[in-house]
Amino acid sequence: MFADLNVPVPTLTKQQLSQAASKKGKGKQEQSGPAPAFTPAQVASIESRIDLLVHLGYSVFAFNQTVERKVDPKTFVNTLDPLLGQLRKRPGVVYLKRLTIVLDEDSEKGFGLTNGNAALFAPYDLLALVPTTAGSFSLACLTHTQPTPLTTHIISLPLTLPRLPFNLRHTLVRAALNNGAVFEINYAGALGGEGDPALTIPSGSESGAGAKRNWWAAAREVARVTKGKGILVSGGVFNEADLRAPRDVANLITILGVAQDVAHDASTKVAQSLILRAQTRKTYRAVLSEPKVVIPEGTSVPQPADVEMADAQPTPAASVGESQQGESVPPTGGNGKKRPLDQAGRTGATPAAPPVEVGQEVSVLDGTSRKKKKKNKGTTPAS
Repeated sequence: MFADLNVPVPTLTKQQLSQAASKKGKGKQEQSGPAPAFTPAQVASIESRIDLLVHLGYSVFAFNQTVERKVDPKTFVNTLDPLLGQLRKRPGVVYLKRLTIVLDEDSEKGFGLTNGNAALFAPYDLLALVPTTAGSFSLACLTHTQPTPLTTHIISLPLTLPRLPFNLRHTLVRAALNNGAVFEINYAGALGGEGDPALTIPSGSESGAGAKRNWWAAAREVARVTKGKGILVSGGVFNEADLRAPRDVANLITILGVAQDVAHDASTKVAQSLILRAQTRKTYRAVLSEPKVVIPEGTSVPQPADVEMADAQPTPAASVGESQQGESVPPTGGNGKKRPLDQAGRTGATPAAPPVEVGQEVSVLDGTSRKKKKKNKGTTPAS
């Protein structure tokens, strides 16, 4: 299963967005009107891209809606729900909805990811953040990766900038990886192709050969800090000529210095586990189900009645030398070793104790041994 979790969709025009925002403030009858729809040309372009991705071997797609700076509940519009209704169904292909928020200086302290706006983010399957400042990067790694209904599992980095606007500190990266987040690398920048226009908001961004050079330098730094762990490779391209097959993408990522198996998992196992973890946003504290104890077949479990019967049975010390059927059994000592039976033991008579010499060990009932010493009555032994 190969996944491309960044399939950007074209942004709606201001007229469409204003019409949709005006309907949100009206009555319930008008809210149920037609949602903002894409033009037939835009839908045909998306369909063509999906057909090519399916031909290349991808089976899981995440349509990406990008929001700049912050999410305003008054003007925010979900454009992916009407899009999925316009696309035709394909057998064996999974469609996901993703929301990406670009953070800058104006959106560091508040950009809409609050519990009051949880209903706006509930329809989305994946949430992603694009930090562009040191403060927003720290906030994305430490705060927004905690298990909450608004957990962001993808941290996408602007790799086409001349220089990353923040340092990739090991403590922040390790904290994000421990919380289950991944760092996304879009291979569109490595090819110098057309990417999401919203990701070129920061000033000083380049395009063409300069963007490719910046991408390779920044992507190597990401691979070095993460040591190949938690890297997600996505497309993020608009032009069909920039799409690549999964094996080609894996070969491209190996140039960054990661192992070949890690490059292969970047679009398979990492994406699969990410989708599974993203479902925990709808559960309490990322708990998927209640654990249950499963007992293998053929294993006997003691019942409470059996335990009580076992406690009521006499101890082995009370039946030493005699069994329940009245037959004598060889007595055992405290250390569990059998003692040899004599003729008197078989007839039931008490055997006479043999004479004990001075210094000889004498065996007692409890299995211990002691030496019988001659009492000194004040007389000195003859020399």
